[in-house]
Amino acid sequence: MQIGFIGLGHMGSGMALSLIKAGHEVTVYNRTRSKTQALAARGANVADDVAGACVADVVITMLSNDEALEEVAFGDGGILGSLQRGSVHISSSTISVDLSERLAHEHSTRGQRYVAAPVLGRPDRAAEGQLFVVAAGIPDAIAQAKPIFDAIGQGTTVIGTEPSKANLAKLSINFLIATVFESLGEAIALVDRGGVDKHQFLDLLIATLFGAPIYKTYGALVAADEPPPVGFAAPLGFKDIRLALAAAQKLRVTMPFAAILRERFVELLASGGEEQDWSEVGRMAFREGREPVAAK
Repeated sequence: MQIGFIGLGHMGSGMALSLIKAGHEVTVYNRTRSKTQALAARGANVADDVAGACVADVVITMLSNDEALEEVAFGDGGILGSLQRGSVHISSSTISVDLSERLAHEHSTRGQRYVAAPVLGRPDRAAEGQLFVVAAGIPDAIAQAKPIFDAIGQGTTVIGTEPSKANLAKLSINFLIATVFESLGEAIALVDRGGVDKHQFLDLLIATLFGAPIYKTYGALVAADEPPPVGFAAPLGFKDIRLALAAAQKLRVTMPFAAILRERFVELLASGGEEQDWSEVGRMAFREGREPVAAK
């Protein structure tokens, strides 16, 4: 299949590589052209602009936020103006529900098809084709996208025909991950102050009632003695919590934990955490929790 791929950050580069490994003809575009070199060496074509990546059966976007996707989709020479009728735009970005609804409408008016397919997993899993895909869109577009999902992921859940439902699910999942950071940080601070080795405590969790991948992967990051490598930067985590709260406001849903997490991220970013992994909010909870509380 001819595939255009736009956005070669940590996740996008791994996803594009998995598509190349699966035998697809991949044309990549990134605003910073140097990020295309490694993929070009693996057989990818390199487009000079967004339009050049849209000469394909499917174009995939994996961009950092709403603003970046809006520029690529709606700008001059963007996806909406360049994609052929009947072709599919797959957005794997974690974006707002509102933008996903807008993209679905605009693609439909142009005879194009739109699928929201955000992914779950860290960048190393993306390069191994081991992500999980949460997809939503009309059935024929989902069917056309299936070989792509099979190449980048170990499993796909189709959550409906309205693309924005996949985005709402992804925002809710990222909210849950962030709550794990906070709760783990607090629990580890408690046992650490009581003299229990934090790594042994984490091993206990994983070996008994908390053996899920989220605790295995992210628990190790929260309990790490040194800041972990950046797989998902803190500003992106902050963005996702804000988008979850925006969706909650629109749907009239109360999310008090999300409001607490928003403040955690504000504190982290204000203290110089722009270049740290988003799991640092859990390490922050650990550090604050284990500090002696002054007697009143």
